[in-house]
Amino acid sequence: MAYDSSDLRSTLPTATAAAATPERFSGSEHVQFRDLPPVEKTGDVSTWYARGQNFVVGYSEVDGTATFSRTGQPDEYVLLLADDSLAARAQAPGQEVSASGRTMLVLPPGDTTVTVTGQGRVLRLVTTRSTDLADLAANAGSYAEAHENIPPLQPWPDPPEGYRIRAYDLTVPPLANPPFRLYRCTTFMVNFIDPKQGPRDPSKMSPHKHDDFEQCSIVLAGEYVHHIRWPWTTDKANWRDDEHQRVVAPSVTVIPPPSLHTSEAVSPGTNHLIDVFCPPRSDFSAMDGWVFNAGDYPAPADR
Repeated sequence: MAYDSSDLRSTLPTATAAAATPERFSGSEHVQFRDLPPVEKTGDVSTWYARGQNFVVGYSEVDGTATFSRTGQPDEYVLLLADDSLAARAQAPGQEVSASGRTMLVLPPGDTTVTVTGQGRVLRLVTTRSTDLADLAANAGSYAEAHENIPPLQPWPDPPEGYRIRAYDLTVPPLANPPFRLYRCTTFMVNFIDPKQGPRDPSKMSPHKHDDFEQCSIVLAGEYVHHIRWPWTTDKANWRDDEHQRVVAPSVTVIPPPSLHTSEAVSPGTNHLIDVFCPPRSDFSAMDGWVFNAGDYPAPADR
């Protein structure tokens, strides 16, 4: 993997470890919500869905008041307030939490309700155990059969202090280099990077790969080109052409293992991309101080 020597990702265990190359690969997924009508629409909210092997992304644009409820939710899920102009009141049995501005809310299994007010964007991240939402994904048909090289989802250990609503500030200072802001729960890891102005320096790309998990890249503002390259194997029938897919916000791209990939901001204005992983990444979690809420959610003993 190619990281600049000043980028701490160059010290990740996976940056140098070699893994056997599989013989078969699945393709990428690119869902551009602006090209699609909303799946759910009321006077105050429009919602679209996209999915990967283990997860579903719900993207909502709110202008007024929106209520997001789950009944009998099988596992933890995440709700992101992506704009400072939003406020939320989250409720679970015996608990109520209020939040405003850019915030990551972790909701416990069971029955929960989140009421959002204001104008802005709300993202919900659930696992595909929430089959009602998985079925609404624009690309649901692509996962009629399991994609290659991705093991079954294994949630991470329960939080020592139990399941409850947790709120995390997405405006705290990020890491220095890379400028990541990482939070995790039992089901997801979110890297909420700050928006950037202008195109990415093409001399400072970061092509890398993941051996056994998908990367979900959500473009919230601007335009990006996702550069994706698959390995060549002995069977030419399994080869895939390189991709240089241009996407415009709002969009979801699912990058499959073990493709080599990097994303390039290309808009002259504001560009904003965040990354999601389901389950959390072991390599990022192994880096001391990288995961801001590691004390709330322990890593598995074998990681």
